[in-house]
Amino acid sequence: MYSFQTKTKKSKKILNKQFAVMKKTIKPTDTRIKEEKRTIIKKKKNENKTVTVRQVAQTSSALFFQFNTQLGPPYHILVDTNFISFSIKYKMDVVQNMMDCLYAKCIPYVTDCIVGELEKLGQKYKIALKIVKDPRFQRIQCMHPGTYADDCLVQRVTQHKCYIVATCDRDLKRRIRKIPGVPIMYIAQRRYTIERMPDAYGAPKK
Repeated sequence: MYSFQTKTKKSKKILNKQFAVMKKTIKPTDTRIKEEKRTIIKKKKNENKTVTVRQVAQTSSALFFQFNTQLGPPYHILVDTNFISFSIKYKMDVVQNMMDCLYAKCIPYVTDCIVGELEKLGQKYKIALKIVKDPRFQRIQCMHPGTYADDCLVQRVTQHKCYIVATCDRDLKRRIRKIPGVPIMYIAQRRYTIERMPDAYGAPKK
């Protein structure tokens, strides 16, 4: 008798329970909600909608994957003060060795600030100044104040991807490596060597 009563009680409890009953929620447009609460609800919705925008540096249209399509014979080479002084030290003809390295016509370029640097250095760099004033070298005008060449070269190379930078300066090479698609020419084992040049151009590498 006891077991039968307990079973009936349990069955009644199960019948009384309502399954999958949805909770009643008040709409934000309901008149019962105060204006203060309404503004809070709107703010929460707007906060969820806000999207963080990332600024990505725009890559040059000249770059095809890692290759720079603007590079090609005749090669335009920006020459650094350091590179000229090392070429004199090892008794190397700048233009001839550039052509031997790249197997093509090369046009060396010097900026006004590089010429200004050499003029400031005095008699020691008299030969370097004479080489720079050679008619085979092209002169580029600088609009910036002062004669610090590194910043000028980096800025010029980031804007125009048609140049190869010839330098033996470690700090300048480190800065140029951060710029995509710009090859570096330097002196290694008494010969000109190219870095970051596409294999298709057939230039020797270290």
